[in-house]
Amino acid sequence: MRRSSRSLVTLILMLIAGLVAGPAAAQTLNVQIVGGLKTATPIAVVPFAQQGGAPLPTDVADVIRNDLNRCGKFRSLAVSEIVEQPSQGSDIKFATWRLLKQDYIVIGRIKDAGGGGLQVEYELWDVNRQQRLLSGTVDASSSADLRNAAHKTADAIFQQITGIPGAFWTRIAYITAVGTGNNMSYSLIVADSDGYNPQVVARSHEALLSPKWSPDGSRIAYVSFESGNSAIYIQNISTGARQLISGRARGINSAPAWSPDGTKLALSLSYSGNPEIYVMDMASRQETRLTRSLAINTEPVWSPDGQSIYFTSDRSGRPQIYRMSAAGGTPERVSFQGQQNLDAAVSYDSKQIAMVQANGNVYRIAIADQNLGGQVRYISPGPIDESPSFAPNASMLIYAATDGAQDVLYAVSDDGMVRQRLVLANGDVRQPAWGPYRKN
Repeated sequence: MRRSSRSLVTLILMLIAGLVAGPAAAQTLNVQIVGGLKTATPIAVVPFAQQGGAPLPTDVADVIRNDLNRCGKFRSLAVSEIVEQPSQGSDIKFATWRLLKQDYIVIGRIKDAGGGGLQVEYELWDVNRQQRLLSGTVDASSSADLRNAAHKTADAIFQQITGIPGAFWTRIAYITAVGTGNNMSYSLIVADSDGYNPQVVARSHEALLSPKWSPDGSRIAYVSFESGNSAIYIQNISTGARQLISGRARGINSAPAWSPDGTKLALSLSYSGNPEIYVMDMASRQETRLTRSLAINTEPVWSPDGQSIYFTSDRSGRPQIYRMSAAGGTPERVSFQGQQNLDAAVSYDSKQIAMVQANGNVYRIAIADQNLGGQVRYISPGPIDESPSFAPNASMLIYAATDGAQDVLYAVSDDGMVRQRLVLANGDVRQPAWGPYRKN
């Protein structure tokens, strides 16, 4: 069955009523960048010169170009308009690029590093000042590693120009659902931030939900129904080792969320009656109950400093976002605009709170800017959008949407002007989570 909203509040109500249908496989997502901003900074990324060897499977310049385009802050020159292809700074004819109205130009070379490895050399130049701003080298262990090298290069360029660390060399997690009825299959997938290189982490013929990354990016907490009831697991991405964290037969085990230091997990559990927010110490597995009300309390998320927890509660009559101390105390309502607000995500600096805002039957992703007194802006069109998750530098956000009869993902710039549509050819994709910065 389809739901008008797959927020955890709605899901919990359905679970209580026994209405969750069972049942996902994994495939590469189809990727399409939608929209653009004419005022974005113009930048030319020239095809990188290859020094010897067979043709490479990855166009490094194209990956960099797409990274910069999808973040919304840059507008790269179309390949068809690149009339010269310098690979060294001495080859750049700056008059040409000024005529093309480019502020920056990126050039580079790919060299054989021996032993099957490659080396990507890149340079970033300011066209108007005719000045090299950045140069660097990124190693690729093989030709299959070139996409990673390209993402790292884009990160360096992004940081040099904006002053903010780039987040292209990161990963996303999401759930796919393929098939119908008793043949439905669910998969928990990890992929590059642009949707490439998917890896199956878990697969089940029963529902998988709510993936959340550990702060170090090595593990994912998620909800599985494989035992017949909801249970929370933690899975190591590299080894596949899995731990059952909460699997009480009575009530709902849902909505895991890691503390910023990775030592605790916030949960929504209902074994005591209605769903309440708990915090589990990962070392001792001891639980501390934080909320006590007759309402549904779910979807916890930590503040970046670890001092507060935001969560969704319908204690005011309809779902709204509340904040309370991570040690417990009296919750404070923080969302007021719109009929309903739920499923919060908090940016790394706490300056932005993304949420699903519902008005009537329209569910959209809204961002409340804390620098502007909580002023809200919409970054998705609806009618059924959900599960917002910030990139670690908050320059982008990923969310799930219903397009016609299909569930898809969108990665969107923080101004909402550029959207990257991620689609599974023969199934649904939902509940995304953007991972932390990668270390290796």
